[in-house]
Amino acid sequence: MKLERERALDHARDLVAAAWEEFDHARDIEPPISPELLATLDLPLPEAGIDVVEALDEAAEALDQSLAQARPRYLAYIGSSGLEIGALADLLAHSYDPNLALHAGAATLIEAQALRWTAEFVGFPAAGGSFTSGGTVSNVTALAAARERAVPGSRRSGTPPHAVAYCSADAHYSIVRAIELLGVGSDNLRAVPIDGHRRMRPEALDEMIRADRASGLTPIAVVGTAGTTLTGAIDPLDAIADVCSEHGIWMHVDGAYGLPAASVMPERFSGLERADSVTVDAHKWMFVPKACGIVMVRDESTLAAAFGHETSYIPGTRNAVDVTLEYSRPLRALKLWLAFRVHGATKFREAIQRNVDFARDLHVMAATRGWEVGPVPDLSIVLMRKPGIDNAELVQRLQADGRVYISHATVDGETWLRPCFTNVRTSPADVAVLMDVADEVSSV
Repeated sequence: MKLERERALDHARDLVAAAWEEFDHARDIEPPISPELLATLDLPLPEAGIDVVEALDEAAEALDQSLAQARPRYLAYIGSSGLEIGALADLLAHSYDPNLALHAGAATLIEAQALRWTAEFVGFPAAGGSFTSGGTVSNVTALAAARERAVPGSRRSGTPPHAVAYCSADAHYSIVRAIELLGVGSDNLRAVPIDGHRRMRPEALDEMIRADRASGLTPIAVVGTAGTTLTGAIDPLDAIADVCSEHGIWMHVDGAYGLPAASVMPERFSGLERADSVTVDAHKWMFVPKACGIVMVRDESTLAAAFGHETSYIPGTRNAVDVTLEYSRPLRALKLWLAFRVHGATKFREAIQRNVDFARDLHVMAATRGWEVGPVPDLSIVLMRKPGIDNAELVQRLQADGRVYISHATVDGETWLRPCFTNVRTSPADVAVLMDVADEVSSV
């Protein structure tokens, strides 16, 4: 048994080392799934096992023939860098396997410290919160607390039919999901109009709240976005906070993608410190592997009001399950805690700033070469389209080409190429290659 374990660890080390070496380099193509692997992945339930080294090789082959977001020219959606220290953190955390549902000794203190560090990094006065599986669970958690504050007892009696909530017309779909799951209903989620830079219009928000209150409705929350998934727009948080303060409404900031940029351009996120809750996904623009979401609140008692409970099988009066949505929780915080310890906050800021610079450089390049471009990027998303051709089909051709991997965005009915820079391995040379390949493929 011990020898088998050592063989597995030695071989796993070799596979991981090879993967890390490859991740520093872009591929010229995305490899197809081999017929042999397809046959393996079609096998029925195995009744007997195979050699551990053989099984690890199969797993590594499958991963190698998957889309790897850690590579420097993966610029689709909002990718993860899969930071090496984060991968090691997951190995350690899953080896010890603490459960953060209850007090887990030093593991609980690591989560608390990592949350404090994150709050300081982005400039939010967090008094509590937790690490989650990602933005969807984080947003559900925060909005559950908002609902309970606006309608005390609703966690037991149910959400009343007069509850409403508000978000930008470009808010992430996870907000819709959260509102549906909480029983408010997406028909009662108001899409606040946006301005020419695709940011929420605070004066329109104020008018909608006044009209709803005059109709006997109860606003439970306003969701501002600190970096929309579609274009990277940052809602005017300070003005939104003014509206929320005047009407006594919970202000939540969905910063799953863009909030880490507050560490390098805090002026663009003015008003963040006034929010009741914020979310950020460290597995997006803080470079660690998935999954590592974070929800933070100004007042932890609001989470306890929404989730606290007594059971005969949980000891004590306050555990993590009393302020979180999830029960069994792995030590997701360790990957970010180790990343801060090993690299330091300065390195994070430098990497984020490089990504912002890459986006602005590409925006200029594309405009200079005759591409239609969107607004100057607020963050690290670029909108660009080739006039006179089908840009949706162009995105498909670029993905099939494989030298770069990007996704599209549909904005006001038009399809745009939407490269997004959130990778520590991306270099200026990769930005130039992206532009050259886009020119080449679009001219065929």
